[in-house]
Amino acid sequence: MIDFIAPELSDKPWVDDLLRRADYRGCEYNFTNLFVWKDAYRHELARIDSFLLAHLCGGLGCSYLYPAGSGDVRPIILALKEEADRRGQPLRLVCLTPRQMEELDRLFPGKFIYEADRDGYDYLYEIDRLADLPGKKLHNKRNHISRFLDNNPSWVYEEITPESLPECLEMDKEWYRRSMIREGAAEERDLGDEGRALRLAMAHYHELGLEGGLIRVYGEVVAFTMGDVLSSDTFDVHFEKAYGELQGAYALINREFARWVRARHPGIKYLNREDDMGVEGLRKAKESYYPDLMVEKHSAVWRED
Repeated sequence: MIDFIAPELSDKPWVDDLLRRADYRGCEYNFTNLFVWKDAYRHELARIDSFLLAHLCGGLGCSYLYPAGSGDVRPIILALKEEADRRGQPLRLVCLTPRQMEELDRLFPGKFIYEADRDGYDYLYEIDRLADLPGKKLHNKRNHISRFLDNNPSWVYEEITPESLPECLEMDKEWYRRSMIREGAAEERDLGDEGRALRLAMAHYHELGLEGGLIRVYGEVVAFTMGDVLSSDTFDVHFEKAYGELQGAYALINREFARWVRARHPGIKYLNREDDMGVEGLRKAKESYYPDLMVEKHSAVWRED
């Protein structure tokens, strides 16, 4: 039996150590995401030797992340098979990249059935492209930003601080209220998993090692974003909010934060802006920046004889 536990802040040091050894670019391999989404996906963590194990329950059912760490992964997979049998569940591994699928198929030839999860693919962008927006393809983004700058000459970009975090929370509440009005909701609904994850991230912003930025217009926060380092060359953007009626606000906070990350973390090559969850509008928005890489993700289910 594997001793799985719900993630707590005190687990961050050992989890981060194992994630650094794996050096994966997928957003699931990040302590912040494991912690702030723990209620939505019922995350549980465990360690065997030099590997991090994660159990979660989502749209496919209850599953395990492909182990993250260093060393011989074969006995770890066999231990997960025993654990899945004990729970009365199929052994399902999720968020596998093509490289991990190749490794799994080499270790267990013919034992797994694979399926792509397109809605879960992460979008990666070269940080220089997001920071500088060069070329014809990104002409519209530059135009949107120019419109914002013309309409809001008082704008300023700031790093998020303990003093401005409550302002970001209030801005998010107002953003949510406006979204309810646009959708014609008769009364305010539950904030949902994303809202709860954001509030947990804000409540433990510094303990999680998060970094972020905001934009003010006439002193009021109109956009903010936050994330943290994901791997040796990738920074993960977890949350981004801007008032949609301010044309160019999203494009500007995206650009300014990319510039800030580039200056603060010179070793970072990519920004991971995570997946689109299969939401058409979100997919269109992410594709409009022309991703340089996609972190392809697949599930693998043990084929019972």
